[in-house]
Parts: sequence; C-alpha cells; structure tokens
Amino acid sequence: MKVLVTGGAGFIGSFIVEEVMKKGWDPIVVDDLSTGNLSFVPKSAPFYNIDIRSQSLEQVFRMHTPEVVIHQAAQVSVEFSTQQPSTDCEINTIGTLNILRLCAKYNVSKLIYASSAAVYGMAEEMPLSEGHKVLPISFYGLSKYSAEQYIQLYHQLYGIKYAILRYGNVYGMRQNLHSEAGVVSIFVNKAINNEMLTVYGDGNQTRDFIFVRDVAKANIQAVEYAENETFNISTNQPTSLNDLIVELQKASSQPLEINYTDPRPGDIRNSYLSYERAKKSLKWEPQTSFESGMKETIAYYQSLVNA
Repeated sequence: MKVLVTGGAGFIGSFIVEEVMKKGWDPIVVDDLSTGNLSFVPKSAPFYNIDIRSQSLEQVFRMHTPEVVIHQAAQVSVEFSTQQPSTDCEINTIGTLNILRLCAKYNVSKLIYASSAAVYGMAEEMPLSEGHKVLPISFYGLSKYSAEQYIQLYHQLYGIKYAILRYGNVYGMRQNLHSEAGVVSIFVNKAINNEMLTVYGDGNQTRDFIFVRDVAKANIQAVEYAENETFNISTNQPTSLNDLIVELQKASSQPLEINYTDPRPGDIRNSYLSYERAKKSLKWEPQTSFESGMKETIAYYQSLVNA
C-alpha cells in the first residue's frame, strides 16, 4: 500500500514514516524542510521537497497515486499564528484544502489528519472528550479546526474516508529545538546548555504530554481501523510545566535557573484529554510514561550536544 506522508521529514512525520515501513507499506514523503530534516527520511523512501500549498504537489499524486495520505505538515506555533494569522491560515487551512482537492482527484481512499487539542480552547470540563464544544482561542486552533471542517465536508461530497487526530502536547526526539513550539524540547535544550528557562505564567498550567512514538502508532491504527471519526490522541494525564521542570531537574547535575514571566495571549491554561474513543475504535492507547519518555528524550538531546 502506498502511503503519502506530508511533513514526513519532520518531528512526528519521520516517526510515522518508520511505522509505515514496519507495516511493509510504501511511504512517499513530502516536506518543504522549513522545520524538517532530510536526514530523518529513510533513503529508500521517495522524497519531494514541496510546500503543501504548491500546485506542483499534484505531480506527486499523479506519479504515485497513493491509497492513503497521512497529513502532518503544518504551522504549529500559537505565537507565530498570533503574529501572522494569514500565513498560519494559508499553511494549515489552504494547504489542507489543496491536499483534499488532490485526494478527490486521484481517488485517495483515506486521509489521516493531524489536528490539535488547541481546537477546544478553554476547557469547561476535564478530561476533554471529543464531544466537548470547540471554541479556539488562538488563530492556530482556528486554522486547525477550519481544516477539520473542510475534511468532513469533502467526505460528504466526495466520499473520502478520514480520521482526525487531535494531539495533546507531543514531545520526544527530533523535535526542532529552535521552533516556537514544543516546550519539552526547548526546556531540555536549555537545561543541557545550562541556560535559563522562561516560563510564561506561574508554571502550574497543565498539558497532556504524549510521546512521539505513541502518536506515530496512533496514525497507523487510524489507517487500519478509523471510519470517519475524530479522536483525541493523549494520555488522560495532566502534567504542569513545574512537573516538567522537576523531571529535568532529576536529570540535571545542577539547579535550573527559571524566569517566570507574563502568560502569552492564546495560551490555554489547563488541558488533558480522554483517549477512550481511540482505545475503543482504534485499539490504541499510550504505552510510554512521562518519566520514561523524558529519560529517552533527554538522552537523545544530550547525545547531540556530546557529538
């Protein structure tokens, strides 16, 4: 089976490509390398350096006629979306619309879409379920939710099967240290280099931190089992930024210097998500504890520093 992975040279996408290959499927990788890394792509996988908004993306569909598209390519920073909402919309919504157009034209049977817990906005009840009302408080959350709506409408009009996966806060190896998203990788990098950590707010805000390999496996399960549904991909566990700092402190040989500053607009205060629907329908649940995931993540970044 041919599986096109957008963002396949990136943090999450590269792990998905590995899982695709473990299944014996044939990955095709599209990535504009704005945050991805070509070294993360297996040499046996066809690779195309293309922006998902580009008309030249059609050449890839025409050449390979994939049966499944796993769409990971995105603008993922809340802060960037606040500063440049139109660019955020172009990448996350218009880019997805371009992919949907090609899925319909080239008879792709299923689309797996990487969405975000950011679509929910402020939680009224916890854990968040997929039935919770959707009211984004950031342009990023809005652009991801707009893409969800297009996917559902394309299913109604053209019959494209889909799975929408709303990720918690994904962390792990290969995350871009210099992007504005990914608090774990940013904190780990600063801790390893003995730099001050900046916390926006009091540090008691919670997130649902989910390990990247667990997310990659959820995408494979969605290819096999999902039938036009939306799923939280999460741990159902709230972890505060202060908890994260404690884990970093355990792995660090000296005290960490922390600067607490004002919260950022568009940042959600508390978030953790139920994965019961994914457990039931996708036969998936997270396998990695936060402590063991952090150990592997820290060891990975330390190896880069020592290389």
